[in-house]
Amino acid sequence: MALTKIERRNRIKKRIRKVISGTAEKPRMSVFRSNTQIYVQLIDDLTGTTLLSASSRCKEIAGQKVNKTEQARLVGKLTAGRALEKGIVAVVFDRNGYLYHGRVKSLADAAREGGLKF
Repeated sequence: MALTKIERRNRIKKRIRKVISGTAEKPRMSVFRSNTQIYVQLIDDLTGTTLLSASSRCKEIAGQKVNKTEQARLVGKLTAGRALEKGIVAVVFDRNGYLYHGRVKSLADAAREGGLKF
């Protein structure tokens, strides 16, 4: 019997999370993608806290009329800027079960351009 999209993504997500984990010095950069928005969190898994977050609903991005891929690029740059302000230079990228393609890829590329190291 074939898996649904959600079951497939959850299996991939578990497989990824077995391997990667974030610390305070090198947090996990988790991406969540809905149909219309994209969200990013930098998470310290040792203490279970979110160090910072950014999304396409932030004031800096929400007012702009751009497509979803460009929106993801803006979120990546915003995340990198906020992370560098807090002294975070390196992160572990967690694509959260999504394919590394399209919006997820443009967000990651923009975060790299902004100065984050994966």
